[in-house]
Amino acid sequence: MITFLKTVLIILLVYFGLKFLIRLLTPYIMRYIAKKAGQRFEQAFGNNPFDAQEKKKDGSITIDKMPSSRNKSKSTVGEYVDYEEID
Repeated sequence: MITFLKTVLIILLVYFGLKFLIRLLTPYIMRYIAKKAGQRFEQAFGNNPFDAQEKKKDGSITIDKMPSSRNKSKSTVGEYVDYEEID
């Protein structure tokens, strides 16, 4: 019976100890995660994403993606069936 009580007491101590430590460490962990996310964002997009755009003359046209040359609709679509509602 005493070993059972010791086991329960140890489990409760570990539970409350971890709960207390997590409450203390959460702000530091969140700050670390936010800092890492900021660094990855800067690495991906540069320091200022608005400076990365090229200076272009007014009226100049650029095409980023050419439309595909093949026709997307098929010539044989199938039959059209008209359904009537029966009461």
